[in-house]
Amino acid sequence: MRIANVWTVAAAAVAVLAGCGGGGGEAASTAATAFSASVPVASSSKAPQWVPSRNDTWQWQLSGSINTSYPAQVYDIDLFDAPQATINHLKAQGHRVICYFSAGSAENWRPDYKQFASSDKGNNLAGWAGERWLDTRSANVRNIMQARLALAVSKGCDGIEPDNVDGYTNKPGFPLNSATQADYNLFIANAAHARGLAVALKNDLEQIDKLGASFDFAINEQCHELDECDGYDAFLASGKAVFNAEYAKSYVKNTRGARDALCRSAKAAQMRTLVLPEALDDSFRFSCD
Repeated sequence: MRIANVWTVAAAAVAVLAGCGGGGGEAASTAATAFSASVPVASSSKAPQWVPSRNDTWQWQLSGSINTSYPAQVYDIDLFDAPQATINHLKAQGHRVICYFSAGSAENWRPDYKQFASSDKGNNLAGWAGERWLDTRSANVRNIMQARLALAVSKGCDGIEPDNVDGYTNKPGFPLNSATQADYNLFIANAAHARGLAVALKNDLEQIDKLGASFDFAINEQCHELDECDGYDAFLASGKAVFNAEYAKSYVKNTRGARDALCRSAKAAQMRTLVLPEALDDSFRFSCD
């Protein structure tokens, strides 16, 4: 394996595990300094109740009325928007359910948006109206994420997809770096495992060597188009699943056999690959499985 030493959550961050809920004002501003340097020790969180296998097929739909007719073993759907009846139906049919939420941004249409303090919210995400990067060092942000994990448990989710966990590679409006990101991502992984939830490493290929051992599977966008799928070689060799989505028009239209070649490459790598609309609204779906 190419996995390096993993980091654990700093003591100041772990201290927030006891509570949930939002905060604001001066307390939240002070909480933004709660991050401190982590030490390279192994994660101690318990194993989740279920993890996907490399052979599991998947469906990913985050908007619109959820189509439950696909024979995929795993469905990835929105934590807040997916009706409880849909989750219950999927599980009754033997599917596993992964619940999506953004762990690194505040979306102004979410029911818990007002719990984020003004000091928690940074720059806008380019191309995503109403969404702002979060200061992931903030204890208040981490409390809100723990409440989201509790919601995932209460709704019967088997695992989670925490999105936007690579803010330090963008322009978040905070002095985030590789160390603060690793600390936060491991905080999410440990908090998920403590609740029996499987957890995906979403994109963040730059840190997979450091973080891979603490995540149960990966979700990637466009690694074929961007020619970076080999970054998952060691992760796949360890037996973990990689769910991949591609959006390029050449794959959608199968221009000069582009999708055929994509699927041959995906199957050879044992990656579970879908060609989907960027809106993830099930307006079309091509599966390599």
